[in-house]
Amino acid sequence: MVPRFPAAAAAAVSAAPRLAPTTTTATATATATATATTALLRARSFNHHHHHHIKPFSPFARGNGEASAVRLFASSPTYARHKDVLAELGLREKENLGVFNGKWGGSGSVIQSISPVTHEVIGEVVTGTQKDLDETLTLAKEAQLEWREIPAPRRGEIVRQIRERLNAKKNALGALVSLEVGKIFPEGLGEIQEYIDIADFAVGLSRSLNGQVIPSERPGHFMMEQFHPLGIVGIISAFNFPAAVAGWNVALALVTGNATVWKPAPSTPLTAIAVTKIIEQVLVENKLPGSLHSLVCGGGDIGESLARDRRVDLMSFTGSTEIGRKVGTIVQERFGKLLLELGGNNAIIVLEDADIDLAVRSVLFAAVGTAGQRCTTTRRLFLHEAIHDRFLERLVKAYEQIKIGDPLEEGVLCGPLHTKAAVAQYENAVKAVKEQGGKILIGGSVIPSKGNFVMPTITSIAADAPIVQHEVFVPILHTIRVKSLDEAIKYNNSVKQGLSSSVFTSNISNVFKWTGPSGSDCGIVNVNIPTNGAEIGGAFGGEKETGGGRESGSDSWKQYTRRQTCTINFSGQLPLAQGIKFE
Repeated sequence: MVPRFPAAAAAAVSAAPRLAPTTTTATATATATATATTALLRARSFNHHHHHHIKPFSPFARGNGEASAVRLFASSPTYARHKDVLAELGLREKENLGVFNGKWGGSGSVIQSISPVTHEVIGEVVTGTQKDLDETLTLAKEAQLEWREIPAPRRGEIVRQIRERLNAKKNALGALVSLEVGKIFPEGLGEIQEYIDIADFAVGLSRSLNGQVIPSERPGHFMMEQFHPLGIVGIISAFNFPAAVAGWNVALALVTGNATVWKPAPSTPLTAIAVTKIIEQVLVENKLPGSLHSLVCGGGDIGESLARDRRVDLMSFTGSTEIGRKVGTIVQERFGKLLLELGGNNAIIVLEDADIDLAVRSVLFAAVGTAGQRCTTTRRLFLHEAIHDRFLERLVKAYEQIKIGDPLEEGVLCGPLHTKAAVAQYENAVKAVKEQGGKILIGGSVIPSKGNFVMPTITSIAADAPIVQHEVFVPILHTIRVKSLDEAIKYNNSVKQGLSSSVFTSNISNVFKWTGPSGSDCGIVNVNIPTNGAEIGGAFGGEKETGGGRESGSDSWKQYTRRQTCTINFSGQLPLAQGIKFE
């Protein structure tokens, strides 16, 4: 995911003197929030090239683990405050239908999308039932039989039109992502840009879904390999990227000739509905069945049924390792195809020859971006003993200046956690750090408010402490002193997850050791950039308990296809392979 790093973040990591504690509490009215949101949405040509125009943020100081000034806005109902944005995307306060299979419906229970900033209801959604899912899969299969016969370049043209419609609604969609997830507005925009980017990639791919010709050892024989559509791709997406991760799957699945059935996270249904409405328009205008891109909102029962259904040829799941293990077992029992994108326990290594300014900026974004709720968030930081102390001093100063608040307010770098359950996980993790001999260097407290705000936290702890061995989806960064790259690699590879990793160094020998067979065992191995910020052109995914799946770029498209080896005998003879005589 490409980082859209505000200029304010660069200011945060300058070697400014430590701020003195203050007791002033900054507040603003709901009108101020609405005004800020409207200004952002109406900004002319606001895209990822303009994020550097964000005004410098007002810093606040922390002392003894307590926040002394935080901007929070929560004085009027969320839907009313953002009605213009939601209405632009076809969303209402109540009775948003959460099932689409060519027509909108839903006969299940009503769920609420809750603002992580205020705990107010953004909107209500009518979910799907098992009957709705069954009907949707039947209609998706019928649509796919038609779709697979359409030439790939023509399928690419449909994806291109989807891309254009998403781009036209980019600001509104980005604001919706911020509202539902709690990520800051530039990151919400970046997520929609990511969907747009993968659509661009898929359009080009539509003219290069090529197989290969393979030399045959038999005279008068022609052998080739080609790739055909699978059928239905089931998509279960996570809350933290409610549009982009589905987009990775949808763009590639459609261009390779498949239909998709999407079950979004139950806490972010509005983003899924808004995106589906946009895709529906393109399909209708091109006289294609809407069930090519179907949607069934619901809970774990819908997800489990989707995974169990034999009509689902590929099951793509993004989420926790715990649930991914269950999904994987269910799909494997029926010999379905799997694409798993699970947890990460990602590490950055900073060696003694690193560019410290670059490394501090990178760690700040990697650990604090999306309030620590990316699968590629940096959880572990290994610092060479020669630079350990001064690096931490710089990093702590940067953390002191992070502006926490409403993610739609300009200049905020850290929004809330997504749910109250996540806040409890944060508290439990802080407690575990202290119980396991670690120290809290900064942060470590929940910010009293209506929302799910916590203080981004840095710890000092042993590399083998139990809390360090698994992913906690909150902004807690564990720091560990190391003596060498070899020691850091050992620690990096010691955990059960293997998604993303990065080293900061200016030594070319370190670079090739790190990226070589004895280096990082992760699926994403970076040098002098953060663990997050993957571009769509490369395959995204990891090893071990991260699941082994690959999405997005490179040749990830092959997972959405059925590989076929074909040998054609035009000789009139019957020579057998390996010289076998059978006469």
